[in-house]
Amino acid sequence: MPAKVGVIQKPPLLLDRDQTIERALGLIDEAADAGATLLVFPEAYIPGYPAWIWRLKPGGDMKLSGELHARLRRNAVDLNRDHLRPLQEAASKHAVTVVMGINEIDSRFSGTTLFNSVVVIGPDGALLNRHRKLMPTNPERMVWGMGDASGLRVADTPAGRLGALICWESYMPLARYALYAQGLEIFVNPTWDNGDACLVTLRHIAREAGCWVIGTATALQGCDLAEDFPERDRLYKPDEWINDGDAVVVDPGGAVTAGPLHREKGILYAEVDAEAARRARRSLDVCGHYARPDVFSLSVNRKPLQPVAFLD
Repeated sequence: MPAKVGVIQKPPLLLDRDQTIERALGLIDEAADAGATLLVFPEAYIPGYPAWIWRLKPGGDMKLSGELHARLRRNAVDLNRDHLRPLQEAASKHAVTVVMGINEIDSRFSGTTLFNSVVVIGPDGALLNRHRKLMPTNPERMVWGMGDASGLRVADTPAGRLGALICWESYMPLARYALYAQGLEIFVNPTWDNGDACLVTLRHIAREAGCWVIGTATALQGCDLAEDFPERDRLYKPDEWINDGDAVVVDPGGAVTAGPLHREKGILYAEVDAEAARRARRSLDVCGHYARPDVFSLSVNRKPLQPVAFLD
């Protein structure tokens, strides 16, 4: 049975975790009231993608970079402290699946390093998966640590078997293949990327995997930043588009069925049908009859890679 998807690209309140969560709760209410049962938010939505890293030169204004990073760290999501509980309760209330990008901090170890993560919350409010971005891109490496593959998994949802890779992870063929091999039916790409080149990639993935592809970045303008954002007026003009958004839904044949939602702070709706993904692989199943395990093999280490083990 088809499921209605709500692809959300309204902006967060950058660098404010609590207010961004409140905003997300309102968006969940809005999308659920419209009949959506699968809700997809952008990369690092809570408390927002660190867009300033593309304006500040690495090693340049260290004082401003330090202040911005400190605010991001203070407002990052700690799953050990149940920061996402309100979202889990909202998912359960509406019986919806929520895919949410977060800046994550892990208080079990240093309590300082941040990760670019995406979580999948099931319609009963349970946390179905947490994937940390394997390889941050360019200046992102000054913000986030590298994740392990413990979350490189596909989750069963009412809409279908769902997996997610973040932004340019979609260019990593082995990471994609690891998801394809788990019966992937819906590929979600929370991202900061947008435009024609990004869309070409998402359409290729849909055709390669024989699955639905959902992508979205945050539609964000300079005027969306709070007045107390450090050096806001120096970094951004109020009317400039920091990110165009371009939320899109692609069917398993590679055709765009909804979007791109360009420079619009809204919610893109579409229907996805997991059965269409299964039928699409009749001719091309890259992890099935089109695989050559006698020639190629892939090994994925999904053990959690922890910096220390205490043996008491």
